[in-house]
Amino acid sequence: MASRPGPGFHPHLPGFGHQFLAKALGASMWFFIFYRARQDGSKLLGLSHPWEAHGHGHHDDHGHGEHH
Repeated sequence: MASRPGPGFHPHLPGFGHQFLAKALGASMWFFIFYRARQDGSKLLGLSHPWEAHGHGHHDDHGHGEHH
């Protein structure tokens, strides 16, 4: 006995192009999230302060000269 589709919504399966695009966009999203987590994860989690990074606290490196 063959089953007939009943009433209602019967979506099509996505084509190869849509599947590939979905996987590519999803992968790039996760790569970007992991990249930003690597760069700023400790600041986001509160393990360090944003002003402690990159040596910005040293005023000697900016070339302002001597302050007398």
